[in-house]
Order: sequence, then structure tokens, then C-alpha cells
Amino acid sequence: MTAEDPGARFSAGDGPAPDEVLRVEHISKRFGAVTALRDINLHLRRGEVLALLGDNGAGKSTLMKIICGFQQPDHGRILVNGQEVTLKSVEHARSLGIDIVYQDLALIPGLSVFHNMFLNREKVRWPLLNNREMRRVAREHLDEMGVAIPSVSVNVAQLSGGQRQAIAVARAVFENAKILLLDEPLAAMGVKEGAMILDLVQDLKRRGDVSVIIIAHNYGQVFDICDRVNLVQQGEITFDKPSSETSVEELTELVVSEYRRALEERQRSA
Repeated sequence: MTAEDPGARFSAGDGPAPDEVLRVEHISKRFGAVTALRDINLHLRRGEVLALLGDNGAGKSTLMKIICGFQQPDHGRILVNGQEVTLKSVEHARSLGIDIVYQDLALIPGLSVFHNMFLNREKVRWPLLNNREMRRVAREHLDEMGVAIPSVSVNVAQLSGGQRQAIAVARAVFENAKILLLDEPLAAMGVKEGAMILDLVQDLKRRGDVSVIIIAHNYGQVFDICDRVNLVQQGEITFDKPSSETSVEELTELVVSEYRRALEERQRSA
């Protein structure tokens, strides 16, 4: 089976598909002498879950930082809902409906679940915080999303890793994220906690109004919940297929082949 050339579907004159919410064209990024991204082309449809796979150092996190406005690309362009944008900051990206959940989650352990849900957007009943209203709304939102938290009044520090990850994802959706970037959400999680996050992504998929890009190393963990798979190697997307048209075995073989090629190249240049 031959991987589709992801760059072949994009050219400067092409217009986005009607259901595309995100389109990245010919993005490159260097850090001094290191080329992190070479010529990245990526697209995301409404309600789609896209797996972004690849080894450490392949360029996945750099690409996510550019899409969420944390870093600027050297070249290329980004379209959100068919409109070309220059993402000036993380706040600017959020205003356009793009949010990211990093591995560190950006939660405050010493605050309650509901205070974290309303962080920097607290409801006030002058001169005090309206804790009762924030507690009620947070509970309703988490229940609606199927996030099983016994109490929204407990401190985040008391929750499991899976529960904290679920809170971070729920908060992003609560803040009207329509393009959600999940950076290694299953890292260092057990089977039970990982299943909680996968169920949450499945629920978002069923809603149909939130599009998700999920970064992962373990292909088997995310394969069943994704609509499409992109493989990043050496700063390029080398593989783009619907998950129904590929397999974990094919992806593994591609990664092993690239590793062998790189190893042989290093040996020849030594």
C-alpha cells in the first residue's frame, strides 16, 4: 500500500473544502541550524478526529505550537474556516476557537475543579466570587460531557491523572474551542485512565461540532477513535490516510523503514 503524498493535494490556488475548519499550507520552521518543520501541509474537517503520529523530535509539538499561536512559522500560511489568518498569540488563536491541552494541563492543583473551570473568567457577585453559580455551571458542563468527577469542589490535586486530563479538555470545550489540540493526552496513563480520555474524545466526535488533533506515540491507543492518520517524519507529513484504509502494522513498518534509512545514512557519513 502506497501512502498518499500529502503535499499533492495542496497548492496556493486551491480553495478549502466546505467542511474544512483548519488548513495548513507549506509551513516551515527553523531554530538556528535545526529545521523543525520543512513543508507541512495539513487539513482538518468539522467534527473530525485526526491522529498526528511520529517519534520524538519529528516536529509534532512544533506544529501544534504554531497552530495554537504560541510560535510563528517562518513560511507558509494557515486558514481557519476558510479565512487566512496570522495567529499573533495563544489568546488570538483562542478567540478563533483554537485551543490546546498540553501534557502539563495548565491546571492549578490547589484550586477546586470549578475554580479551574472558570480560571480568569470568574463569575462575580460583587464584592465576592459567585462560587455557587460557578459550581452549578461547572457541574452541569462536566455532566453534559460525561466527565465523572465526584465533586467539583475538590481540589484538582486530589484527582487522578485521567480526571485532571478530562477537566483540562472539558475546560477548553467550555471556553468554546472548536479546534482542540491534544498533546500526548495518554502519556504515562494506565489503561483505565487512558480509556476515560478516549471515551471523552469519542463523545466529542459524536457531538460533531469540535474537531480534534491528537498527538500520540502509541498508535494502537488512538487508532480506533481517529478518522484519519498523519505521520510526521523529519519535519514533514509523509503519510495521510483515513484510518479505515491503513493499519497499525503499516504505520509501524513506515516508521521502522525510516529509522533504518536514517541509521544507514548516519553510518555512511561517519
